[in-house]
Amino acid sequence: MKPIGYWLNRTDQALTRHMNDMLEEFGLTRIAWQVLNVLHAAGEAADAEILSVLSANADVPTLNAAIDTALADGWATRPAPDRLTLTSGGRRRLGDVAEHVDAFRDLSTAGISPDEYRTAVLVLERMTHNLETTTGSDRRPLRRVLP
Repeated sequence: MKPIGYWLNRTDQALTRHMNDMLEEFGLTRIAWQVLNVLHAAGEAADAEILSVLSANADVPTLNAAIDTALADGWATRPAPDRLTLTSGGRRRLGDVAEHVDAFRDLSTAGISPDEYRTAVLVLERMTHNLETTTGSDRRPLRRVLP
């Protein structure tokens, strides 16, 4: 069996590739779609808030490029400096892709029960918590234990 890191990387790559392909006809990428979703949920947000919320999804230059795209394509606007909100075009764009995103979610979770999905997410959340809350003194040299 391959280790979890292998499957995490493969899964993220597959999710991104498939979603980017699906969203291409709408002029969106997975990251740009996520930016629009953050704005939709927040109503209005500072650039720093978007960067913080999506920091695990992409690096800062990629997120800034997605914000720039949302602004340039008229999906978002700046009601004040360093603040963003969706335009009516941005809300329409999210509505236009909603059915495709739902189909994508159905495809990516085919054969996985809601309980299995919830368990997978909870396990990954705990693993992340374990690693992100470890301090320098908690870290021990890793040794492979042979049977």
